[in-house]
Order: sequence, then structure tokens, then C-alpha cells
Amino acid sequence: MHNASASREEAVGGNIRRTRYSGKLKAVILDWAGTAVDYGCMGPASVFIDVFKKIGIDVTLSEVRQFMGLTKKEHALRLFQLPGIIGQWENKFKQKPNKEDVNLFYKDLEPAMVRAVSNYSDPIPGVLDFVQKIRSTGMKIGSSTGYSRPMMDALVPEAKKKGYVPDCVVCASDVPAGRPFPFMCYKNAIDLEIYPLEAMLKIGDTVSDIQEGLNAGMWTAGVVQTGNEMGLTEKEINRLSKIHRDHLISDIQTKFKAAGAHYVVDGIWDSYRVVEDINHRLARGEHPGAACLHDHLTR
Repeated sequence: MHNASASREEAVGGNIRRTRYSGKLKAVILDWAGTAVDYGCMGPASVFIDVFKKIGIDVTLSEVRQFMGLTKKEHALRLFQLPGIIGQWENKFKQKPNKEDVNLFYKDLEPAMVRAVSNYSDPIPGVLDFVQKIRSTGMKIGSSTGYSRPMMDALVPEAKKKGYVPDCVVCASDVPAGRPFPFMCYKNAIDLEIYPLEAMLKIGDTVSDIQEGLNAGMWTAGVVQTGNEMGLTEKEINRLSKIHRDHLISDIQTKFKAAGAHYVVDGIWDSYRVVEDINHRLARGEHPGAACLHDHLTR
């Protein structure tokens, strides 16, 4: 069973690691919306649409979803760079949007997001069982998110009431830059006292989640069915025909594979086998920087 002092002992007292790490995973870092809570990542998408609507600008769900996973301020900036939004802004305000417009928009966005996220705190099916199983092996559960600290201050207590309590909560606003930079993963490793980084697995539902984990030197897994890329509630997915659902899933799998994900799974309920497979690969001397995706763990 892993503990923090064991991690420290690997790197201090002259015990410099000169061989490839061949132990087991020590921690899993979960994204929040679309991975651990909020099936379909519905909360943040709806808030962006509503705040734009209040100033007379129409933005589509697909436009909003393409930047999900980034910090919410960076997300807003990217939306303001879309030709459709620039065109509407010019028609309404007789000038192109500028940095001050983005800042003013974000001042309205953040409190609206704070009010909304607590309504999207239900754990995704399988996450509580996954966390329990992970902890039974002595591993830690970290987390990272594009939400700011005020947003998480609203979300975390609500998720706790429903049983989801990670060991560490790191926000984009806690570090110099959010995804795809690796800083939130690094802070998780520091707060959880985990070393080396290849003993950690990052799981998320966006390309930027995968990029974050890869940039940090960690193993990565993308969840397909419950996240932003699918963008549907569980009930909506269940209403799809099998052919349509499989087509959507295949497209998302292809996108995650192209981003470099080591694994692609339907949801968090299907992720413990990823942990087991990585443990076997680590024991064989593999590491995430040179590892390829294991196709037999996709659907």
C-alpha cells in the first residue's frame, strides 16, 4: 500500500532513481464535469449560452463545446474570436469585440457559473464505486478542472453531499495556466505527494484533458459517453438508436486517439481495467512517454 512517505523516500537520502519506474500506479486525477459529475457536461455549456443571450448574442451549443476543458476565461476569449460572434458583435455594437469586452463578459459569466454548477453535482454512474476500489488499493484520487475556485467552492460541497470527495481539488485559477499546460497535474502530484509522475493516471472527457496529462508525463484516458464531446444526458443517450450511438462514440474515440490518449473508454465505470492494464505495463518497464494506445481497451 502506497503512502506519502514512501514517495519521498524514493527521491531523498541519496536514493536517486536510475532505473525505469516499475511499480504500480499511485494516484488517479479525475476531471470534474463530464468525467466525475454532470453527465454530458451540461452545466457550463448552458451558462455560456445564457450569458451571451443576455447581451443579444446567439452562440450555438457546438460552438461552446469546442473549447470545453479550458479555463472559463480562456474559453470566453476563444468564443469571442469566432467569426460568427465577431460579426454579431459588430452589427450590434458597431465595432469588433476587444479585451475589455471579454473581461466584462467574464465578470457576468463567473457569478452565473457559480450559481449554476451546484445544480450539476450528481456523480456520474460508476464514479463512487471506482473511487472506493481505487482507495482500497491504497491509491489517491486527485482532481483538476477548468472551473475557477469560486465555482468549485459551490460545487465541491454539493458533490460531497452525494458521496464524491476526492483527496485533492486543483482549479485552473490555482496555477499559472490551465489546460493544456500540465500545471494542475503537477500541483496534484505535489499536494498528494506522489512521485514519479508516470505513477499517475489522468482521466478526462476533452482533448485538453488528454493534452494536460500527456504534457505532465502521465498516463491518460479519455471517457467518451459521459462527457463534453458526446454532450448528451444519460436519458438522451439511451434514446439513441444503437447505430447512431455507435457512430458518435466511434468519432469521439478517433478524436481522442489522435490527441494521443493511451486509453479510450465509455465512462468512469469502465476505467478500473485501465488501472490494472497500466500496472502490468509499468511492471514490464513501459512508460507513458513511449507507450501507445491499447486498442483492446476501447469499445
